[in-house]
Amino acid sequence: MFIIIGWVVVTVCVIGGYMAMGGKLAPLWQPFELVIIGGAGVGAFIVANPKHILAKAGYGFKSALKGAKYNKDDYLELLSLLYAIFKLAKTKGMLAIESHIERPEESSLFQAFPKFSADHHAMEFLCDYLRMMTLGTDNPHELADLLDEELETHHAEDAAVQSAYQTMGDGFPALGIVAAVLGIIKTMGSITEPPEVLGKLIGGALVGTFLGILLAYGFVSPLAAAMKNTFDADAKYLACIRAGLLAHVSGYAPAVSVEFARKTLLSKDRPSFFEVEEAVAALPPV
Repeated sequence: MFIIIGWVVVTVCVIGGYMAMGGKLAPLWQPFELVIIGGAGVGAFIVANPKHILAKAGYGFKSALKGAKYNKDDYLELLSLLYAIFKLAKTKGMLAIESHIERPEESSLFQAFPKFSADHHAMEFLCDYLRMMTLGTDNPHELADLLDEELETHHAEDAAVQSAYQTMGDGFPALGIVAAVLGIIKTMGSITEPPEVLGKLIGGALVGTFLGILLAYGFVSPLAAAMKNTFDADAKYLACIRAGLLAHVSGYAPAVSVEFARKTLLSKDRPSFFEVEEAVAALPPV
């Protein structure tokens, strides 16, 4: 939503300022300049990126437009789920959660937390590590290394999508120069025309440089930055799970393990200690 608002502000200020100076819109209408710049940019995007990055390009664009996936209520639900799991494991042993993690879609424990249950990636992430614990993984240092490796891989995959957009944005000014040069070549072919005709041709050629710079710094590069911010914010969800798992395998009580997880969250999304305490106190017995 904010991206759309920002793009509108960019467009209104640039075009509005141009018109306020007495500029006319007609010379800016150069659709073939836009075809040259936009088409070359998309073509270069396809050349530069492997198939799996191209397949995730739409996902990255959609994520940036929607913003961060999780809010304070979602994190409160996650912390409550972690508490319920850790409490069950502490009171009845790790084998007590085996039936829940083998078929989480049928688990009454997970179904009590609908937002988490609908997140396939987070569900798989948590269940995989809980399964490893039921199989005997109890070294927090080794588990931390493995968790960090998986989270780093996930971050690298998202960063590759963001970087692809940033690279395309960085290329638009140069592609604008290409369009402008082609416009000048066209103008030189009409060098015998009167000054008013040459003026229109030169103005049209310069629009290419204008469009390239505007697309780069007004639209695509800010989109890439928004994408990075969204991916970084969403990564906190898995980081929260990581902190809770490591605290649990280190032997801390459920309430303390959840507090470790809570402390990893951004301040805008972090429930207070008392909000978490109230939420876990309202949980049904497991």
